[in-house]
Amino acid sequence: MKKQELIHLHGLLAEVSNQCSEWDNCQIDLEAYETRGIRPTSIHKSKTDHKAAVFDLAGGITTNMREDEQEAVAATAD
Repeated sequence: MKKQELIHLHGLLAEVSNQCSEWDNCQIDLEAYETRGIRPTSIHKSKTDHKAAVFDLAGGITTNMREDEQEAVAATAD
């Protein structure tokens, strides 16, 4: 993945986390992401830095989704 594409993905994930923070029942643990100090607008940072930030951000979002998912989904089609 090119650096520009990674920065774009970083921005999209940041928007998802912003939207989630506006919901009442959504609590994302972004401590690892916040301590890294890299934002999608930090274009001077390296590709490796953005990649690590993307993994931290995606990890926080998906962990929250896993915790919220309690209802089993039926294996049959509608």
